[in-house]
Amino acid sequence: MINVLVVDDSAFMRRALSSLISQDPDIKIVGSARDGEDALQKISALNPDVVTMDIEMPRMDGLATLQEIMKTAPRPVIMVSSLTEEGAEATLKALDYGALDFIPKSISNNHDVFASELTKKIRAVARKRALLQLRFSRQSATVHARRQAPSASFAPCRGARDVVAVGVSTGGPPAVQKVLSALPANFPACILIAQHMPAAFTGPFAKRLDNVSKITVSEAQNGDKLKPGHAYVAPGGKHMMLHMRGAIPEVAITTEPASALYKPSATVLMESVGKTIGRKALGVMLTGMGSDGLEGMKVLKERGGYVLAQNEQSCVVYGMPKAVVDAGLADQVLDIDHMADALITAVKG
Repeated sequence: MINVLVVDDSAFMRRALSSLISQDPDIKIVGSARDGEDALQKISALNPDVVTMDIEMPRMDGLATLQEIMKTAPRPVIMVSSLTEEGAEATLKALDYGALDFIPKSISNNHDVFASELTKKIRAVARKRALLQLRFSRQSATVHARRQAPSASFAPCRGARDVVAVGVSTGGPPAVQKVLSALPANFPACILIAQHMPAAFTGPFAKRLDNVSKITVSEAQNGDKLKPGHAYVAPGGKHMMLHMRGAIPEVAITTEPASALYKPSATVLMESVGKTIGRKALGVMLTGMGSDGLEGMKVLKERGGYVLAQNEQSCVVYGMPKAVVDAGLADQVLDIDHMADALITAVKG
């Protein structure tokens, strides 16, 4: 049984969230809190496995409460956020502070979809309390130094790679930030990122990455010409593909295929990169729920591309990387702390 504490200043939202979450027989609502101060007391008394957290609350808001939780009693937190630009920026801060995932309030208009998405997220993050305790422990610097070294390559990377295609979902923003912020300004390849994220979030996400990285990061636009040392974030609600215009590869932003479960889709990105540049491609699969990207990574690999996958120990959800590893597609399986170095080595060949 997964025990959940619901935190929201709206009594209506507390009742609604509790009712929807309780539909899952394996999840129990152990309590609710009306603001951050109330939440900290309830966490101490009830010891929930997962906390759902509103951002805007009186007395102590969600961000301040989250920081206190990670300081005193780290545990999985899912932010319930608005789809405004301010809500997006606050949610990205929350993910940086230690929240493992978020869900937009807008989809609460469709109760069945909201309940399904939220309970899936609760199940996915519930077992990650130990990961958070490791991350926020006072000994984290020493622990990180002792983390496992990169795995040996199943196959050495031969030849330079011009384009890095990244697929990522749950737990992705901090992972992507960790990798990109460690790359040098003269990184010799371009990077295309398909992060499962609503349309209102991808622009602020790209800006946040640009502010902390030596390379340039922007939300991708249709027709963008690829530049080395530049990362392009796929806009939410659309797919990003790579295609050739004459002899020059460029970005295409499209709503097709409409049937894809995720927009942006990692599979759509990986497949287009594999078909367009083949062995000049480097595919990277980071933390995320499900198996999006697997079919596209098969194409990239068949065309001579090289594949890196994040290891289970450092993933928030070992779903997308696991699918790639289990299919025998990964040339290296790496802790997120070692991913940037692996990228630098791989693109140089």
